[in-house]
Formats: sequence, C-alpha cells, structure tokens
Amino acid sequence: MTSLTIHRVTTLDLAVRPAVWPFAEERRDEIAAHFAQQQRERPKIWNGRVLLGRDAVFTDGHLSATYFETDFASFLAWRDWGYPDKAVFNGFGMGALRASDGAFIMGEMAHHTSNGGRIYFPSGTPDLDDVRDGMLDIPGSVVRELAEETGLSAADCRAEPDWHCVFTGPSLAMIRVLNLDVPGDVARARIEANLAREAEPELSAIHLVRGIDDLKPSMPRFVTAFVEQQFASR
Repeated sequence: MTSLTIHRVTTLDLAVRPAVWPFAEERRDEIAAHFAQQQRERPKIWNGRVLLGRDAVFTDGHLSATYFETDFASFLAWRDWGYPDKAVFNGFGMGALRASDGAFIMGEMAHHTSNGGRIYFPSGTPDLDDVRDGMLDIPGSVVRELAEETGLSAADCRAEPDWHCVFTGPSLAMIRVLNLDVPGDVARARIEANLAREAEPELSAIHLVRGIDDLKPSMPRFVTAFVEQQFASR
C-alpha cells in the first residue's frame, strides 16, 4: 500500500516551468493507443493540456513544488499504468464542503468523465487556466471547480485559511475546508437542483458524510484519510 502523509500548511509556492517529460516522449505511441481506447469507452473525454507536479517540499507550514505542462492522454496513461514515473505527482486542489451541521458534501462523478463512479470533493487536475504570472493558483482552481461541479460560488462559503495536504506519492490533494451556512440536506438539495438544470452535469449524485460509517470504497484514500482525521479531531 502506498504510504500516506498529511501536512497542514498555510502557504503554497507552486511554480510552473517548461519541461520535457521523458515518460510522455518515450511512450508516445503506446499513450496514443491507450487514449484512443479510452475515448471509445468515454467519447466525451478530450486530450487537453494539464499540469503535473515534481519536487514537493514541506517546511514550516509551507509547500513548494514545480509544475510542468503535458497532455491529458499522457497523464491518463501514467495514472492507468500504475504511475511508472515516481518523480511525478498529480497535485490538485479540493474544496471540502462542510455544512453547518458538520456533514461533508461530496459528488459522484458521472460515467462520461474519466473518473466515473468515484466520489470526492469538488476538484480537478490543474490546467493552463489555473496559471497566474507563472504560478499555479490552487485557490482559484478550487473556486472554479466548485462552480463547475456544484453551481456554488466563493460567496456561498467561508474558506478556512489552512490547507490539508494529503500526499500519497502519485497524488497530492491540497484540501481547503469550505464552510457553508446551511445544513447538509439543504446544501445537497441546492446542488441537485443545479445539476438538474444542466444538460450533461459532471456529477451523477451527491453524498453526505456525517461520520466514518458513511465512507465508501469508491472514495479515494486521500479523501477518506482527510475525513477520518477531521472526525477524529472533533
């Protein structure tokens, strides 16, 4: 099992720099074939540009790392083939929606997405829209993903200052708690109403997690580890 650590930080320093990814260059033909197969199964996925990380360092409440641009097909192959390049990680922001009654709110990804059936907080692999003056803007990415997936905005939440960075090696989930002023059932109904208005929503269902017993196997380990820590501290 991959080791897991949780670091609590207040500042993020994530520089985006040009780089050649040997994995993507050396296995280009295999990657193209793999992506073609994935598109046959999920025709809606497309080969856009994403950002992956390297060289994560945690010191005194601070995270620094560097990011580089690659195509989604290479990222998907790297993920599906068991993360063959161990020096690279998928580092992304997550907005941990927490209702006024303490329930965490998660979405189940729709089948047409590359993570169909998985249940987690609003998030997404960073892309070029998340770059500001050569730096990766994770707070902005969280707000964007929140709006795209749930219809909620930054004005609907009170963001806590710290980031809970759950690092597994292949993934680095930078999780910020977003507090809502309504109970879980009300928040879920509001999000479901927004999904019903969309022609093809990213989420197929909304789940409330009120305790450890509500965790499910389809939730990634970095999500369940964070939630377990949160409930243990109450």
